[in-house]
Amino acid sequence: MSDSVQHHDHGRTFQPDIEDSPYSTHQLMAEALERLLIEKGVFTTEALRRQIELQDSRTPAQGSALVAKAWVDPSFRQHLLEDVNGAAEAVGIEAGDIPIRALENTVDLHNVIVCTLCSCYPRQLIGLPPDWYKSRAYRSRMVHEPRVVLAEFGTEIADDVEVRVHDSTADLRFIVLPMPPDGAEQMAEADLAALVTRDCMIGVSVPKGAGE
Repeated sequence: MSDSVQHHDHGRTFQPDIEDSPYSTHQLMAEALERLLIEKGVFTTEALRRQIELQDSRTPAQGSALVAKAWVDPSFRQHLLEDVNGAAEAVGIEAGDIPIRALENTVDLHNVIVCTLCSCYPRQLIGLPPDWYKSRAYRSRMVHEPRVVLAEFGTEIADDVEVRVHDSTADLRFIVLPMPPDGAEQMAEADLAALVTRDCMIGVSVPKGAGE
């Protein structure tokens, strides 16, 4: 099968690979706006700090719980595939306001996520993106040679399985729904969630014991 890339229009500039470079004009403007909003009382420095800490504290556990529930509950799995944000809310998980789409892996299809222009990523569900996800090498090579890059992660995809690369944007994020491990129907939901890593939900890895 041929591989494919799902492109989306970003309409944005490239994110620098080295983040400790001198401030850009836009960064200076953002900092000035932050200070102005604090001076005007729109929010406080403490409130901003708490929000940053909240975002930094996000982990893949939220997404892992959704995947595990989808493996054991067919109706929830369908809900997740139709509306990730709504399915998450239904079980008390905050997925944020940006739409997220679930990509289901099958015996014939393996999905993987990239953001070719920066680092758009479902942070609410799987935490902060790893450094390699933001690197120019990953952003470009995953599009042009996905099987080679996946193999470097230790994920060998059979030649008869299509690899589909999905390009995230500021307006649409993705999360991979991996294939369940053998014997999942006999396992507890919490034990299944423990098998679902961040990399599984990006698509560069598969859960231990999964039939891919």
